[in-house]
Amino acid sequence: MQTARILAISILVAMLTGTAAPARAALFGDDEARKAILELRDNLAESNRKQDDLAKRIEALENRIAAIQNGQSEAANQRDATMLELAKLRGVTEQLANDVAIAQKREHELYADLDQRMRKLEPTAITVDGRSVQVDREEQMAYDAAMAQFRASDFRSSISALQAFVARYPQSVYAPAAQFWLGSSYYAVKEFNSAVAAQQSLIERFPDSPRVPEALLNIAASQVELNDRKSARSTLTRITHDFPDSDAAKLARDRLAALQAGTGKDKK
Repeated sequence: MQTARILAISILVAMLTGTAAPARAALFGDDEARKAILELRDNLAESNRKQDDLAKRIEALENRIAAIQNGQSEAANQRDATMLELAKLRGVTEQLANDVAIAQKREHELYADLDQRMRKLEPTAITVDGRSVQVDREEQMAYDAAMAQFRASDFRSSISALQAFVARYPQSVYAPAAQFWLGSSYYAVKEFNSAVAAQQSLIERFPDSPRVPEALLNIAASQVELNDRKSARSTLTRITHDFPDSDAAKLARDRLAALQAGTGKDKK
């Protein structure tokens, strides 16, 4: 309705300002015309104000829309950044899980290795020359390795291994046996003087060892090989006198008889 009124007033103004001025003056007086013009101007001003206000509101709405859009864009960017960070964190988590698995496996291996090493250090119950004793595993392994070479008839290697053993473990429970087999290894390679020296060392260091009768028997055999029959008979007689109930004593008596009969060399 306001728009129709403004249109009517606009037509009226045009009629008043056109070529029919005398007629319009006849219809309206000067005061009415001025009022109409003023009213029209007021209406136009109000319309302009409302238009400006509307424009401002539109601009505000546009700004709000832009802000919302910007906010949505920012939210989208934040969402993308969050998703990227989440992906990175998942990657880090997976890597950490993998590292933990590797560390646990390595820890298990280290514990297994440590357990194996500790077992090697733990004493083992064994029987040596009729005695039950405790011996370190490493010591036992060294002795077993030397004896394996002797049993394989690798006497040169057994000499080296047994020498190393008695030097490293001079008070070992295996020491008397190691010294005896060292003398036997020398005898096997026909180094009879060394065989005698090795067995005499056993007798001097371990006079109470059950290996002593066997060591004397080996000395006698070496003396026979060295063509020292007198010493051989003396050694064999010592065995029968000092160890009459031993297995070595029986062999000593047999060999004494053979020497006295002059049957030649006696061999162990």
